[in-house]
Amino acid sequence: MKNLYEATARPVVETSRLAGVVSADVAIIGGGYTGLSAALRLAEGGANVVLLEAADIGHGCSGRNGGQVNPGLKELPDDVEKHWGSSLGARMNRMASDAAGEVFDLIGTLGIDCEPRRTGSIRAAVDAAGLRQVNAHVHQNSAAGHPVRYLDAQEIARLTGTNVYLGGAMDGRGGHINPLAYARGLALAAQGKGAALFTQSRVESISRQNGGFRLKTQIGQAQATQLIVCTNGYADGVWPGLQKAMVPVYTYLTATEPLPQAMRDAIMPCGSALFETAWDVVYYRLDDAGRLIIGGRGPQRDARGNGDYQHLRKYALKLWPFLQGIKFPWGWYGQVSVTPDHYPHLVEPEPGVRLMYGYNGRGIAVATAAGKMLADRVLSGGQTEIALPVRTALHPVPFHRFWRAGAHATIVWNLLKDTFAGR
Repeated sequence: MKNLYEATARPVVETSRLAGVVSADVAIIGGGYTGLSAALRLAEGGANVVLLEAADIGHGCSGRNGGQVNPGLKELPDDVEKHWGSSLGARMNRMASDAAGEVFDLIGTLGIDCEPRRTGSIRAAVDAAGLRQVNAHVHQNSAAGHPVRYLDAQEIARLTGTNVYLGGAMDGRGGHINPLAYARGLALAAQGKGAALFTQSRVESISRQNGGFRLKTQIGQAQATQLIVCTNGYADGVWPGLQKAMVPVYTYLTATEPLPQAMRDAIMPCGSALFETAWDVVYYRLDDAGRLIIGGRGPQRDARGNGDYQHLRKYALKLWPFLQGIKFPWGWYGQVSVTPDHYPHLVEPEPGVRLMYGYNGRGIAVATAAGKMLADRVLSGGQTEIALPVRTALHPVPFHRFWRAGAHATIVWNLLKDTFAGR
């Protein structure tokens, strides 16, 4: 099974492996949305930037996600303000609300060839609990003046081509893209502004040197006065404690070949992206070629074969029975960074160091905004007030070493509940 985006993302980024010694004002570890957005903004601001990626640009979740540009944070707006207070909470809500639009504006400004479609995001309710969440989402966002409206069972059936949903919310701020193409477009733009991007350059160690940092790779090293680490769900042990501060939850995706026109017209005729308000967060959309891309939870390990994607294909048939006989030749998986409080975390553990992680399934929009905010904070010498809480220490997830067993147990338990509930 192969990642569809790797075969269809059109921009090509020419990079090399770091060899020898390079010096910069800012070193960034991680070539996903956060790192690329930060590199672009820093370079535009006149900083000398070097970015080090262990694999290829967009190798992590930035090149493996569902392509949904969803506005907002994981938690509802009122809960965000209750948790963080009216001042910071309001700034966080405003940032996350605006982030989707900023992505589409950036795509337009930079001319990124990534199939952008600002056709809205649908939050769909499969049960009574989900319907309560949908209603709260509509009420809180419409009260704030956002283009979010309620969909009853009849309207959501008309918009999606399936009658399994009790209701939903249409959010006009959202949409979808080819996510790997978007990452590559950010990389090209950053290079165009002077940022140096190195791939296949895993950082093996970080040490303090002359008031700055020395980052060693297998055959090279980078020296910088400021450091940003944004490896997210693919964090390793290069920065102490970072890997244990989040849980990397596996998500699986599969896709059809381009469907016949009649099927395209019947599946998601509104052209939006959709995600369900359920424990396993199934999500789907059609791409520009008419392929159905559907994703959700799966085995909490690397995929072992075609069978690991069968649950997604089975669910697609439940939604649209006329897909019987359609082949799903594409299948890929990745790891989403989940934090215990479901909020993104910015940690500044010591002077000159910024660790950014934990988008909890809102990565395209919020990670792009986070990279920009990180850059502004660096350029201002740490004085810019940003729309994220700034912490000074990493806190390990309790019982982190048991996360895989815990995730598996949660999946089994919820599958049993769904079975008895007739879902």
